[in-house]
Amino acid sequence: MSSEESSPKNVRSSTVERRKFILTELNLAGQVYVNKLSEMLEVSEVTIRNDLEQLEKKKMLIRARGGAMKIENAVGIDHHISEKDKLHSAEKARIGKVAAMLINEYETVIIDSGTTTMEIARNLSHLSEITVITNALNIAGQLMQHPGFHLIVPGGYLRKSSLSLMGPLAEKNFQNLYVDKVFLGVDGFDTRHGIYTPNIDEAALNEIMIRNSKEVILVSDSSKFFRKSLAYICGIDRLHKVVTDSGIPDDDRKRLEDAGIEVIIA
Repeated sequence: MSSEESSPKNVRSSTVERRKFILTELNLAGQVYVNKLSEMLEVSEVTIRNDLEQLEKKKMLIRARGGAMKIENAVGIDHHISEKDKLHSAEKARIGKVAAMLINEYETVIIDSGTTTMEIARNLSHLSEITVITNALNIAGQLMQHPGFHLIVPGGYLRKSSLSLMGPLAEKNFQNLYVDKVFLGVDGFDTRHGIYTPNIDEAALNEIMIRNSKEVILVSDSSKFFRKSLAYICGIDRLHKVVTDSGIPDDDRKRLEDAGIEVIIA
C-alpha cells in the first residue's frame, strides 16, 4: 500500500485497519498467507487467523490452507441467486436486452437459469408467440405474464440457490426436447478450455441442453472471463455466439472470433 497512513506498521495496532489491509492485499493478489501477513503487520499468526476467521464469517473471503482466498476465486463456491443479482447488474441488463433480440417469432428456445438469463426473460415483450423451455422457477414466473408464450418447465429437484430444477428427472425430460436456440449463463469462462458452473448436476443438464439445440448462445458479463468454477460444461467449440460487455479482454475476444464464434458486445 502506498500511503504512509496505510503502511503495515501503522495499521497493526488497529483491528479495523488491519482487516482493511488484509482485504486490500487479498484483492490485489487473490490469495493471502498467514505467515506473510504476520510478518508484514508484525502481529502473531494467531491474530491473523482470528482476523481471517472473522472476515470469513462476514463472507468477505474463504479460508484456505495457510491463508485465505477471494470468494470469487474459490471454484466450489455456489452463491445464492440473490447475491449474484447484485453483481454487475448494469452489464447484465444490457446483455439481456441484446440477447433477447436474437430470438425470433415462433422459435422454440431454452433459457437456462441465472441472473443474466433472467434479463433475457424481462426483455421479450417484442415477441407475441414463442415456446420457451426453462428449468428456472423465477424465469417461468416472469414469462407467465405473456399470454402468447408457450411455457414448458421440465421437472426435477429444486436447487434453491439458483431457483432451478435439475437432476435425473430434468435430464430425462430435456433429452426428449430439441430447440432452435439455447441461452446459457455460466459462473466461469476460460476461452482456452471452456465454460464452467459450480454445480455438477447443473453441468450435466447444460450439456444436454447444448446437445439438443441448433444454436448455442452464451450470455456472460466480462468478469466471468477471469475465472473457472468446479464443474466443466463444454469447450468453446460448442458455442455459436457470445453476448458480453466491453470489458472482455482483447485476447479472449480474438480467441473466440478465431474459433468462428460471433462475439456481440452489449
